[in-house]
Amino acid sequence: MNTDPTLQDARRFGASSTALDVVEGIDLHGQTALVTGASSGIGVETARALARAGATVVLAVRSIDAGERTVEEIRARDPAATLRVMELDLADLNSVRRLTAEWSGPLHLLVANAGVMHVPERRTPEGREWHFGVNHLGHFALANGLHQPLAEAQGARVISLSSSGHGASGIRFDDLDFRRTPYDAGIAYGQSKTANVLFGVEATHRWHDEGITAAAVMPGGIWTGLQRHWDPAVLAEMKRRYSHRVKTVDQGAATSVFVATRAELGVGAPAYWEDCGPADVVDHIIDGTHGVMRHALDPDVAQRLWSESEALTR
Repeated sequence: MNTDPTLQDARRFGASSTALDVVEGIDLHGQTALVTGASSGIGVETARALARAGATVVLAVRSIDAGERTVEEIRARDPAATLRVMELDLADLNSVRRLTAEWSGPLHLLVANAGVMHVPERRTPEGREWHFGVNHLGHFALANGLHQPLAEAQGARVISLSSSGHGASGIRFDDLDFRRTPYDAGIAYGQSKTANVLFGVEATHRWHDEGITAAAVMPGGIWTGLQRHWDPAVLAEMKRRYSHRVKTVDQGAATSVFVATRAELGVGAPAYWEDCGPADVVDHIIDGTHGVMRHALDPDVAQRLWSESEALTR
């Protein structure tokens, strides 16, 4: 894997870069990548870019039909792309277990791209709050279930898609599932996005001796189906207010691909990236988009969350 130091790349790539810009000159032949939620939004562009660089890309999706349509779409532009589809429903831990049981061979890149946002109160089959269950626990179980294939790759990376929304909440250990306090979709989403960052902190701590590193990314402001649960009036106002900072879908995939192929990762390296570079640590999210809050980087909280997540997914 091409993991040269990032100083030169930090000047070369930025907020306007696309995923295909990032993989120019990268050679991933002989490597396998798994991208969750790869049948829509930035997941499609992430899969496209990694396949363009030569990786065998597995699209892990809820709908096999949607995944196959995405494969056809990518191959229409890149006939040589090597892609396959596997069924995965992150809300259902049995689905996660089926995928990990069926997996064979090393896994070099795991891009935890799928996610839900501002969903009305709902619970997974295991009884977990929907955002926490899908965005965090499903991916946590997936990464742990694929731990051995990741270790076999001898240099694997796990990339989790977080969000500036992590600023809305730390981890509510006393009420992860909103059983004792009123449900708030924004706080639920924020907690799950904080969990995505903390996963990378602890995964790198636990697994770096096996050559596995992890980090989280903020893709940027992008209008996709992820916002379908927003109040229409709020969505219209947000689009008006932030129209000057909105990214295209292929620009939104760039930071995921950058961290997968170019960023310097490891113990002591940045755990949260935005605009193809490490984010500043901040006390408040800047302009609704930039920076990573300290509560998402706390190693003690990361360790506790890992232990809690093991118990919830066992």
